[in-house]
Amino acid sequence: MKWFVAIAIAFTTTASAQTLRIGLAEDPDILDPTMARTFVGRIVFAGLCDKLFDLDEKLNIVPQLATSHQWSADNKSLTIKLREGVTFHDGEKMDAQAVKYNLERHKNMKGSNRRGELAVVSSIDAVDPTTVRINLEAPFAPLLAVLTDRSGMMVSPKAAEAAGEKFGAKPVCSGPFRFVERIAQDRIVVERFANYWNKGQIHFERIVYQPIVDATVRLANLRSGQLDFIERVAPSDIPNLRNDSRFKIAKIVEIGYQGITINVGKSDLAQKNPLGRDPRVREAFELSLDREAIVKVAMEGEAQAGNQWVAPSNRFYGKSAPLPKRNVERAKQLLKEAGVPNPSFTLMTPTTSDAQRIAQIVQAMAKEAGFDIKIQSTEFATSLNLADKGQFEAYVLAWSGRADPDGNLHTMLACKGPTNYAGYCKDDVEKLITESRTSLDATRRAAAYDKIAQQVQKDRPIVYLFHRHWLWAHTAKLSGLRTVPDGMVRVQGLKMN
Repeated sequence: MKWFVAIAIAFTTTASAQTLRIGLAEDPDILDPTMARTFVGRIVFAGLCDKLFDLDEKLNIVPQLATSHQWSADNKSLTIKLREGVTFHDGEKMDAQAVKYNLERHKNMKGSNRRGELAVVSSIDAVDPTTVRINLEAPFAPLLAVLTDRSGMMVSPKAAEAAGEKFGAKPVCSGPFRFVERIAQDRIVVERFANYWNKGQIHFERIVYQPIVDATVRLANLRSGQLDFIERVAPSDIPNLRNDSRFKIAKIVEIGYQGITINVGKSDLAQKNPLGRDPRVREAFELSLDREAIVKVAMEGEAQAGNQWVAPSNRFYGKSAPLPKRNVERAKQLLKEAGVPNPSFTLMTPTTSDAQRIAQIVQAMAKEAGFDIKIQSTEFATSLNLADKGQFEAYVLAWSGRADPDGNLHTMLACKGPTNYAGYCKDDVEKLITESRTSLDATRRAAAYDKIAQQVQKDRPIVYLFHRHWLWAHTAKLSGLRTVPDGMVRVQGLKMN
């Protein structure tokens, strides 16, 4: 009988090891790379949808579905060689025609959140089955970096055409895992794709992504063995986890930012509130905040204070617009000059634990300068929809970041940026953003970013607060985890020991 029990135990262990269970801090939005916006959606896509290029731990751009690339002499076209023998989950070929279809879909599809990233693309040529040429209206420095994210993700043209607007409900890509099911607010299940081009690096049969908004509950599920991996551990939980040999911790400085986006022109609410219509009130709001204290209290020190779309340690940080210090008296004076000594506004915040803490600390700090802030807690995907419609006054929003600084800037502050929730549009800033995108010279790009930082600091459509540390925790049995600053969980190489 003992041998039967031993075999049963061994079988159970093996079967459970075939499934990787990942806890997410939010429920992703639509699982269509063209339409998607959320950070957690990108984590799921890392298992579902391969890209033309990827990033390594040092943010170097490396091939994935592509094998090589070559710029033209005038930097206005990019020729990409593709990996041979790749198929989508429905068996269709991933070839040059498929890449052409995808890039055109990203660029032209109604409601696409990739259109701003690919706006400079004029046409795409399928030169031969394994060669694609991307033609540009002007040189575009961030293009390769753009193709390491959702704009570089390839979906099956046949499936996309058949499903239309419903494609995101059952995505078909060419990644290591194929879609099985999704139950909103509960789980997303994917299973191993047998014909994956790099299948030797895949060691799980299934992945279950579970959205658990509360960081404490997420951690409890890890401790109890219900989850194998959790992203965005609460900083306050790190010390105890370090002392528990059952788990390991990974820390990465993000390439994005945490900030407060202000409605300065997205809708008529901008003019109905002094925060939106008067830059003096926005300056007073910023001066009421102590970023270092916010980092210490809200993030347990697990972040770097910042006031721009990139961190002060980034080579493209605008040094002419340094981090302002808290000055409550000056804030009060500015409010008096603006004729609103006690302005009131509503601060919309996602229901995640860290966003809630930030909102409460900001509320308390700004009160000392005379601000009356009401906090509106909103489910994350819903908050994005409200922001898109301009149905907010101020919004606690974390941007997960892009490898090229343009990905943190253009989409949010260009006049037609797809996620320009602030409704910000300024001609001189627009010209500088264009200059920073069209030059491949790093020195010229840095000079343009410096000038943009100076103007944005005056206008304050976004009050940048800090740059988080990605904090991950997982069972000590899990190995092969790669810590890339974009915060994506790459499943290639992961295995349970």
